[in-house]
Order: sequence, then structure tokens, then C-alpha cells
Amino acid sequence: MIVTTIDPVTGNRVQDLEHHPFIIEGGGVAQTKIYFESEATRQAYLAARPDDPSRYIHNDKGLHS
Repeated sequence: MIVTTIDPVTGNRVQDLEHHPFIIEGGGVAQTKIYFESEATRQAYLAARPDDPSRYIHNDKGLHS
């Protein structure tokens, strides 16, 4: 598991990991634990993520001549 202690919303390093919120994303060797400075920044991060990431994958079919 990859662990990141830099809050992706604020860019600040999270020090006391036992007392800060986190989420776990992904699976397998790419599974990532992301710590946040506060519940507010965790919620902001969750609100900013697309509901269905596949909607945002660029599909270039038909663009080749």
C-alpha cells in the first residue's frame, strides 16, 4: 500500500496520523491511503472527484484520417 501524508487539498504535510481522517483508493499494489488535515478537506477532495471516471477518459475513435 502506498501512503501519502500530504493533504491533496491544502498541500500541507499531515503529522499526527492517528488523529486525522483518511481514505483508501485503488487496489492491489496501487492501493493508496491518503491522509487529510481535517474532515473538511477530506470532504472537499471527495466532492471534487468525478462520480464515474470513465466519463472523462478521452476517446479518440474516429479522429484518425
